[in-house]
Amino acid sequence: MRSLVRCLGVVLLLFCAAAAAERPRVLKFATLAPAGSTWMKLLTDWGDEVRTRSGGRLVFKFYPGGVQGDEPDVLKKMRFNQLQGGAFTGYGIGQIYSPARVMELPFLFRDFDEIDHVRAQFMPGFRQGFREHGYELLGWMEIGFVHMFSREPIRSIEDMKSRRVWLWQGDPMGQAFFKASGISPVPLSIIDVYTSLSTGLIDTVYCTPLAAIALQWFTQTKYVSETALTNGMGGLVVTRRFFDRLPADLQTLLRETGEAAGERLIAATRADNEKSAAELKRRGLVFVPPGEGMSDAELLALRDRAAADLTASGYIPADLIDRTRQLLEQFRTARAAAAGKP
Repeated sequence: MRSLVRCLGVVLLLFCAAAAAERPRVLKFATLAPAGSTWMKLLTDWGDEVRTRSGGRLVFKFYPGGVQGDEPDVLKKMRFNQLQGGAFTGYGIGQIYSPARVMELPFLFRDFDEIDHVRAQFMPGFRQGFREHGYELLGWMEIGFVHMFSREPIRSIEDMKSRRVWLWQGDPMGQAFFKASGISPVPLSIIDVYTSLSTGLIDTVYCTPLAAIALQWFTQTKYVSETALTNGMGGLVVTRRFFDRLPADLQTLLRETGEAAGERLIAATRADNEKSAAELKRRGLVFVPPGEGMSDAELLALRDRAAADLTASGYIPADLIDRTRQLLEQFRTARAAAAGKP
């Protein structure tokens, strides 16, 4: 009888182990991207691909539209394992591995070729930095070139000083920019922006054309500054606690598909921002060229003041900023030489 009981116990344990092995691993993944947006559609495609290629062993459960809160809220839930992943903008990335935000310094990049060149040089270091801080960077993405959207035209930094400008609450990059500009912004969670525009608490925000439409902020503004403040970045991230517990084949699958999803998001975002800018013009928004108070020299001086503040606080290492400038200088020189220009 004892032998029979032991045998039944072993069988039961094996059965439970087999059942556990077959149970799908669920990756709870949050994003601010609204349901139905380009970003959300591509994230859903990524989840479908992972489910199919893993044979149902790894599945995503998406939480779009900020239903899990602002990015700091999502990161807090990831630390407590209530969520395992998320698609983050630079603000969220900065709370994971702030040096990566060197890619968001204001008035740094002129075009996509420059961005792609510098990003390619830095990606191995960024991935390592994420791992050392307890996260896995699966894919890189972009938000796009960021512009000021306002109810009154902005042609200079002085114009901005007279506006009620939104600041993403707690964002060191935004704080450094406004401090360097001498602007006193109104700090708010991104979730409160639309309501605050509607009530008049703020009258100026910064975002991309695509985001302005996706978040409906354009309905509360009339003017768009042609001068791009920065190129907004983002990332597809999971916790290392979740990632390291996956079998090796699922880790490889998540890395490969995440990187590919990031590249698709970059391509789609760039194309859709261009379409969105045209759509905003069609809807009557006025794109305002810079005036005398927004010359290249003034903007570069502003950038350098913001960079100095970020390095002084330890948010971005000074040597990384220097390396970025060197890479850009080398790239611009080589491109100009290839084109036969001085």
